Amino acid sequence: MTRHVAAALAALLLLSPLPALAAGNPKVAIRTTEGTIVVAVDVQHAPITAKNFLAYVDKRNFDGMTFYRAARAKGMSIGFIQGGTRHNFTRSLPPIPHEPTSKTGLRHRDGTISMAREAPGSAMGDFFILAGAQPQMDAHPSAKGDNAGYAAFGKVVAGMPVVRQILKAKTFAGGSGAMKGQIIEQPVKIIEAKRVP
Repeated sequence: MTRHVAAALAALLLLSPLPALAAGNPKVAIRTTEGTIVVAVDVQHAPITAKNFLAYVDKRNFDGMTFYRAARAKGMSIGFIQGGTRHNFTRSLPPIPHEPTSKTGLRHRDGTISMAREAPGSAMGDFFILAGAQPQMDAHPSAKGDNAGYAAFGKVVAGMPVVRQILKAKTFAGGSGAMKGQIIEQPVKIIEAKRVP
């Protein structure tokens, strides 16, 4: 092989798309009664958490479930919506190990999708999507108490207006704990969640 042919092949390789990158970020369309949200799932940086989410999608375990929580910051348009299996054990898979942001390098920014949990290592089939950056959800090794943060594993690539619309949903005044005043009166149905090209 001559140097010119080798150089031409090298140039073609540089110009060609990298299939590993495309395959490494599968997309999931979450179709709801309010519209569709498309998320890119980062299996490269958060492999355990991302593969768990995709397992729920592939088993159709999110279909027919809801977005049931709208957590709004008082007087602001930021917050998050939470959905998933909501402890429905017929739809839930075993808990997964916690992947903190300090390990994955991902951050809780506008449009981030992350796993809901109680204690670290208890995440199953509930997730939340951010409207607005919320760095307090990242792992903070210097903080006191539960400083492991939440496991971010992807981001919204289409449908943020749907996220913001669900965030505006009317919520109950009651409730308890962290969810007080955040449970949606008429939960938004997840019609289906499936992989898309």
